[in-house]
Amino acid sequence: MHMSDALLSPVVGGAMWLVSAAAIGLSVKKIAGDKDASGLNEKKIPIMGVLGAFVFAGQMINFTIPATGSSGHIGGGILLAALLGPAPALVTLASVLLIQCLFFADGGLLAYGCNVFNMGVIPCLGAYTLIYKPLVKKGLNKSRITLAAILAVVAGLLAGAFCVVLETLASGITELPFSAFVALMLPIHAAIGLVEGIVTAAVLCFVYSARPELLCGAVNNSKLDAAVPVKKVLAIFGVLALVVAGVLSLFASAYPDGLEWSVEKVAGTTGLERGGSVYEAAAGVVDKTAFMPDYSFRASAGQEASGANEAAGTAVAGTAVAGITGSVITVIVAGGLGLIIYAAGRRVRRRPLSPDDKKTGVRTA
Repeated sequence: MHMSDALLSPVVGGAMWLVSAAAIGLSVKKIAGDKDASGLNEKKIPIMGVLGAFVFAGQMINFTIPATGSSGHIGGGILLAALLGPAPALVTLASVLLIQCLFFADGGLLAYGCNVFNMGVIPCLGAYTLIYKPLVKKGLNKSRITLAAILAVVAGLLAGAFCVVLETLASGITELPFSAFVALMLPIHAAIGLVEGIVTAAVLCFVYSARPELLCGAVNNSKLDAAVPVKKVLAIFGVLALVVAGVLSLFASAYPDGLEWSVEKVAGTTGLERGGSVYEAAAGVVDKTAFMPDYSFRASAGQEASGANEAAGTAVAGTAVAGITGSVITVIVAGGLGLIIYAAGRRVRRRPLSPDDKKTGVRTA
């Protein structure tokens, strides 16, 4: 459900940048300022990186929605929040979306704020907090995990899809009238959400069987005990990320995803275009940073003139390389951000309270 820049006006795109930046900033502050580091400690920092890579890889696999001509992919927000907690999950998912945008031209730079809000803020801070957490807090078991995961994923995806419609409406995109667009976006994303919910539930049930402390820690906002071994879980998710990104991504559905499908049904094309300096500037940045646009090698003049078989082979190799490369970058970026935030938080929490802080009992700086 990555939005392109053409679906937004500069004003709406800029406003959503500010909204998402505020949400990320509050999440960072919670991680760094909470006396328990919002459940983030040395044990969970590498989990942020590896799970981020797993979600990056998972988003490369589009699965077909039968009888629609459409496809969908996991968002990963509920999965990350259930294992890391909502604040670290949002930071991780924002990292994934930024890597996809800048290095693989997946989702526009102007639309980055919308994509973070629709795919990150809504599931990680909204659906997880309002639906998943209350259900599993009543008693953590596989049945509750499954029900909570499916309901939270479907609700989060429907809310995100509805926000896409509202954002295009506020942007004045006349090619996508509200009633027709929402009538397509909600049903197709309900179907996508059901599949993602089942996948999320299966992964969480596996983790619950292997290391239930991960799910308990996220729900209770507590640190992962130093005695809890996580190397096996890290290794499994690391291998899965590489296999999904380097192998399974080659078998992704060729059908357009739910957003592209809906746009095409309403507007007659997915290639909406907008002109102006803001769009050109955003596209120019991505064109310079995206070393593998659309998860493939940049085509040279010689490659474009080569035969179909050679071109197909190059595309397959490009997808595998892009998937593995992106997963590795995600481990470094998401894990590195977790380490920086955690280290900064430790310094803040060790700093002596000022006289004013002692009076209120609240640290202000």
